[in-house]
Amino acid sequence: DIIPQPLLDQYLSMTDPARAQTVDTEIAKHCAYSLPGVALTLGRQNWHCLKDTYETLASDVQWKVRRTLAFSIHELAVILGDQLTAADLVPIFNGFLKDLDEVRIGVLKHLYDFLKLLHADKRREYLYQLQEFVVTDNSRNWRFRYELAEQLILILELYNSNDVYDYLRHIALTLCSDKVSEVRWISFKLVVAILQKFYANNANALGLNFINELVVRFRHCSKWVGRQAFAFICQ
Repeated sequence: DIIPQPLLDQYLSMTDPARAQTVDTEIAKHCAYSLPGVALTLGRQNWHCLKDTYETLASDVQWKVRRTLAFSIHELAVILGDQLTAADLVPIFNGFLKDLDEVRIGVLKHLYDFLKLLHADKRREYLYQLQEFVVTDNSRNWRFRYELAEQLILILELYNSNDVYDYLRHIALTLCSDKVSEVRWISFKLVVAILQKFYANNANALGLNFINELVVRFRHCSKWVGRQAFAFICQ
């Protein structure tokens, strides 16, 4: 009674491989692109109508289809709410994390938006996986690492000081030594944001440890790039 049943059936049939051969090779991509809009129209109470179609698209052999879903999964999570997201979207999100870089970038660009919708205990599970973003299929893909640093600046608010020190600090230090200057510069901002996090939450001991680490790693670096990094961080 929300939309005509024949129209919904027509939409759901877009994932049929035979349609791709006879109608349009891009039809599954169009289906994926429209899915959040269809989900919003139907409402979360009718998600069961779309669930199988979504899973079919998420495992489509064409990476462009998976990439389209990866870019909108955070929007779908808002529509579905925390319970359905945890049950139905998190497994697909996890699959995208291990996909091609072209698909992973969609997840990465909205990582903060997705993680903030999860419960704290579920969110903590991703602390171990965030460092996997440092490794890309193509090392020349520096924008991927730049995007990671930008997202981490936002993500800091989602975790406590100890978690930031134990997990995110290592990633920040790795990115500060990147071969590409653009990545290094955004990473200096990340390092400062981490220090602000420690001192704002009275984790002064962690802050002091981190400062000492920065002094050893950059101030006393044998390469001028390292010493320059220290100057930028101080600035």
